[in-house]
Amino acid sequence: MSETLLEINDLAVSFSTQGGEVQAVRGVSFAVAPGETVAIVGESGCGKSVTAQSIMRLVPEPPGRIKHGSIHLNGKDLAALSDKQMRSVRGKQIGMIFQDPMTSLNPTLTVGDQLTEGILTHENISKSEAEKKAVELLNLVGIANPQERLKLYPHQFSGGMRQRIMIAMALMCKPSLLIADEPTTALDVTIQAQIIDLFKEIQEKTGVAIIIITHDLGVVAQIADRINVMYAGEIVESGTVKEIFYKPQHPYTRGLLTSVPRLDGDRSQPLIPIAGTPPDLFSPPEGCAFTSRCKYAMEVCRAYDPAVTHLSDRHFTKCWLQDERAEKPF
Repeated sequence: MSETLLEINDLAVSFSTQGGEVQAVRGVSFAVAPGETVAIVGESGCGKSVTAQSIMRLVPEPPGRIKHGSIHLNGKDLAALSDKQMRSVRGKQIGMIFQDPMTSLNPTLTVGDQLTEGILTHENISKSEAEKKAVELLNLVGIANPQERLKLYPHQFSGGMRQRIMIAMALMCKPSLLIADEPTTALDVTIQAQIIDLFKEIQEKTGVAIIIITHDLGVVAQIADRINVMYAGEIVESGTVKEIFYKPQHPYTRGLLTSVPRLDGDRSQPLIPIAGTPPDLFSPPEGCAFTSRCKYAMEVCRAYDPAVTHLSDRHFTKCWLQDERAEKPF
């Protein structure tokens, strides 16, 4: 990777509760290059959204806090910035599309007011200039009659159109990085396909880098360049789309792939769910967090956390099965 836009190193985020400390993110490291699409996938509760919110510094403090680690955007450590300094980053340098377009927009404000708020905050332009940019963005995301639509309220749009408005809002200040948190979850399959095509088109036209957070591997296969697989607050495997889909090396990654239907495989084969439940992050296990659900688990897995094994320049995994002394089950 010749150039890095975003680089996260050893990020750990915890939440203090009456029951103790929840270690939601535990030592996450990854990078994003300009114009690249990186996916973060995993089950609910694995730390995907907390990682995204940490990049934007939106984790509420308290109860949350960044325990350690760095988040560098164009060489600037976001984890060390004050709230005031972060306000100049949010929207202008990083745009974010939050989960559930049905509730992310303010029902009491027109779409035009919500679209122009960010650019009026960050740039010294008039209201009419901001509205002109809003019209351009609504055109880009495929909303017809944009000039008239600026005057409407969110309830006057369908779910798919609200998601397009959210995308337009995130792009208003031309950020270099766009974070999309479950951008297709609340939409039907047809609208999902349209939104995926829209992301591709926007990336071609603007060159924005995208972090897409999802549990939908079908979405990932169509849009991502690289995939980070998260489990229990850690990245357990990372690689290109082809490496993850065709050469998965972590049992959890293989479990995710066998638990969802595939159009390019034998459809007569039954889906195989991952047995068990994720570990309690109040007190994460000493060894590999996936041990209790892994059919290949060994004694060493329970006692010691596996080291990172680099399988290629861009493919790595954390698993004791990669040790030269381990029997290779697949």
